[in-house]
Amino acid sequence: MAGPLDKTECIAAAKPGGGFDLTCKLAQAALQQGKYSADPMRITYMPGGIGAVAYNTIIAQRPAEANTLVAYSGGSLLNIAQGKFGRYNENDVRWLSAVGSDFGAVIVAENSSFKTLKDLVAAVKADPSKVVFGAGGSIGSQDWMKAALTARAAGLSPKAMRFVAFEGGGEAITALQGGHVQVYSGDASEAEEQIKAGAKIRVLAVMSDKRLEGGLANVPTAKEQGMDVEWPIIRGFYLGPKVSDADYKVWVDTFNKMMATPEFNKLRAERGLFKFAMTGAELDAYIKQRVAAYRTMAADFGLNVVK
Repeated sequence: MAGPLDKTECIAAAKPGGGFDLTCKLAQAALQQGKYSADPMRITYMPGGIGAVAYNTIIAQRPAEANTLVAYSGGSLLNIAQGKFGRYNENDVRWLSAVGSDFGAVIVAENSSFKTLKDLVAAVKADPSKVVFGAGGSIGSQDWMKAALTARAAGLSPKAMRFVAFEGGGEAITALQGGHVQVYSGDASEAEEQIKAGAKIRVLAVMSDKRLEGGLANVPTAKEQGMDVEWPIIRGFYLGPKVSDADYKVWVDTFNKMMATPEFNKLRAERGLFKFAMTGAELDAYIKQRVAAYRTMAADFGLNVVK
């Protein structure tokens, strides 16, 4: 009988190149390096609805696969709060781990005339129709919320913003470089990775409580630029609802052991993620509390909220 750590698979619920892919690759590298599983973890891609297709597939069709992890992010939790995952909610999977955190970022093309967040806000105030925001996901998505919170902090109505939705961050960054959109409210780690890979983009602000370490250390926070906007994003994994307690415990123990090592810290930092390690019951409680907070925020913006 194959155990939970045999022939492992990680499902990235989007196209290759975005945050889910990055999360799966982190687990793949850490499991291999620490020799926790005999064979390398397989990564499969299941785009659709920013995580909805994968969530529904695991719950309805593959609920007991102990060797299958699915990557999630804070954006997945936001979608659950708004009922975007269909009839399932935060109580329908087994939350396994949070392996790192990321932060929202306001990103422009390298040749953009916007040099600061204030430049951007001034342009939107002058003529909202001239500044197109790109985002992974549609109205109410995490990227939309980041843009809406920025607009609100600047005293603008989010309803006045022009917005183009993409399926994931990779596509949005391509559109930014091609001049199809002027701003992308994405993620810091994703931006850092893309810059390393040669993308012609620049980060105007990070939505963290203090400046980030690493490649974006010289980028000011939104707060420093007079906008009180923070947007932390956790990244991690869940398992199907029918995975046994024993198998779930094997995974929890493995992640606890793995995340306590300097090797894991190095792999996580290489992917631009910041330290955030939580598993099991503690994580489950944290996630339920986050989803409740997102429901309140969504209601504040007049978005659909599902109880």
